[in-house]
Amino acid sequence: MLNLPAEWKSNSRLISLIEDASALCKPNSIHFCDGSKEEFQAISQQLVKSGTFVPLNPQKRPHSFWCHSSPSDVARVEEATFICSRLKQDAGPTNNWRDPQEMLALLKSKFNGAMKGRTMYVIPYCMGPLGSPSSRFGIQITDSPYVVCNMHIMTRSGNDALRALGNGFFVPCMHTVGVPLAQGQKDLSWPCSEEKYIVHFPEEKSIWSFGSGYGGNALLGKKSFALRIASAMAKEEGWMAEHMLILGITNPEGKKKYFAAAFPSACGKTNLAMMLPTLKGWKIECVGDDIAWMHFGKEGRLHAINPESGFFGVAPGTSLKSNPNAMRTIASHSIFTNTALTDDKDVWWEGMTPELPSHLIDWTGKDWTPGCGRTAAHPNARFTTPIAQCPVVDPSYQNPGGVPISGIIFGGRRSSVVPLVYEALSWAHGVFIGASVSSEMTAAAAGVVGKLRHDPFAMLPFCGYNMGDYFAHWLKMGEKRTMPRVFHVNWFRKDSSGKFLWPGFGENSRVLKWMFERCDDRAAAELSPIGYLPAKKSMDLSGLDVSDDTFDQLFEVEKDAWQKEVQELESYFSLFGERLPQGIKEQLQDLRSRLTRP
Repeated sequence: MLNLPAEWKSNSRLISLIEDASALCKPNSIHFCDGSKEEFQAISQQLVKSGTFVPLNPQKRPHSFWCHSSPSDVARVEEATFICSRLKQDAGPTNNWRDPQEMLALLKSKFNGAMKGRTMYVIPYCMGPLGSPSSRFGIQITDSPYVVCNMHIMTRSGNDALRALGNGFFVPCMHTVGVPLAQGQKDLSWPCSEEKYIVHFPEEKSIWSFGSGYGGNALLGKKSFALRIASAMAKEEGWMAEHMLILGITNPEGKKKYFAAAFPSACGKTNLAMMLPTLKGWKIECVGDDIAWMHFGKEGRLHAINPESGFFGVAPGTSLKSNPNAMRTIASHSIFTNTALTDDKDVWWEGMTPELPSHLIDWTGKDWTPGCGRTAAHPNARFTTPIAQCPVVDPSYQNPGGVPISGIIFGGRRSSVVPLVYEALSWAHGVFIGASVSSEMTAAAAGVVGKLRHDPFAMLPFCGYNMGDYFAHWLKMGEKRTMPRVFHVNWFRKDSSGKFLWPGFGENSRVLKWMFERCDDRAAAELSPIGYLPAKKSMDLSGLDVSDDTFDQLFEVEKDAWQKEVQELESYFSLFGERLPQGIKEQLQDLRSRLTRP
């Protein structure tokens, strides 16, 4: 019988989870995480002693640490990520599926004795503000102190979460790095296994992760719970778990609206969430940069919470020019993984400064100098930092009722065809636009640069069930309800010489202003075959060098190109077979009809 602290004894399911995990994994000891500052300090110092963490210069970046992972453990492993629904068709064509009973047997064999020589940490955590009816709870079992420190930042963890959970429901999250230690064996600074499994059981609402200590593979409150499992919960319970930022926009008169936005990678999501507007008198504040859970409030409007309490952001490319608010957020109390380390114990990455340091320790722990032929930071290097430190954090970030959503924005990286911004004709048309999201691949992703990749709702790697059913859920949510306006943006359209037509960054506030005013029917729009486009006088271009010709190029709807888009979408949607909702088929046919009209 385990020697449980008194406050851990109120939840019988929790007791069973801990007893079963201990018997299976056979750890040397068990640590019950209380979420305190003292606990974070003690475990971070343990990581310093083991060689995993390097303390950063307290004059430059106080209370912060640098570490680097194994080169085989640097990102999410989609090929080893599984949705184990009882029926294969319920996982759908965009997910990897395995029979749940067979997979569970395999996982138990991998976890058997996997924590020998290690401490088993038990982390109670809350996704969302404590006391919010929209929040949900998880219990992560892990043998990684690195995970404990990151979960301190990314979630509300420890005793406060445990008290709020009481005897309620939680998602059990089993995690091990998969490297047991023999007695007296020296540990690695970054233990992980070459074999990895990140497995989700949507019917049972449980997660098992083996072999990786990194990011979304190991911080199971993030993509695994907050999107894959939560999306399945949301479908059953009538809400939405989305890969979306949440931002508040206040106009010069003091009126405020909230928008949620979904973009595939490399499309400026974090930059938009923390943008500094160039328009005088306009203000943007950040509720979250990655995940939105949306429920209907008492008045029937869609409200959103950010289930996370930290940013787990991509470091390379982040600078005072591209995202000054992110740079200010990571000034202290942060963990940096796979960035470079400077000689005076600060961090650096490509794009951070125009000038290159003369010497660094790179993300593999080796000496680095300019011209050596290697990047100093890994392209997926990360910072973990508290949202509360963001200088533009929204005052309602912790509001238990969430924030009311006026508009939903989709976007992708397209050098042609797609206008700077357009508005959906209806909720059903907006769902079709979300289902049609595609983006050109960049050098940061594996694949052919410039090739179009479909990423519906930016949820392709994160939907915990059949995506055809996910489209149907979105359509159903809009039945007999007043829903947010839906928009699509494309900051990346180019002219014939390959130059970007739109300046982007802070100037994107001009597009947000148009959407803000459209939500009050104050900005003029013109009907086009693809949706509502801004009337020329309705976009605030004051002080911006955008000629009439450039404006026309930004909003050109070339019917031949869009007809090819329809053909391509028809081919893509066929992937979902009989699970593709009739509403999506009708929207595709309506678009085709509008494009053939004179």
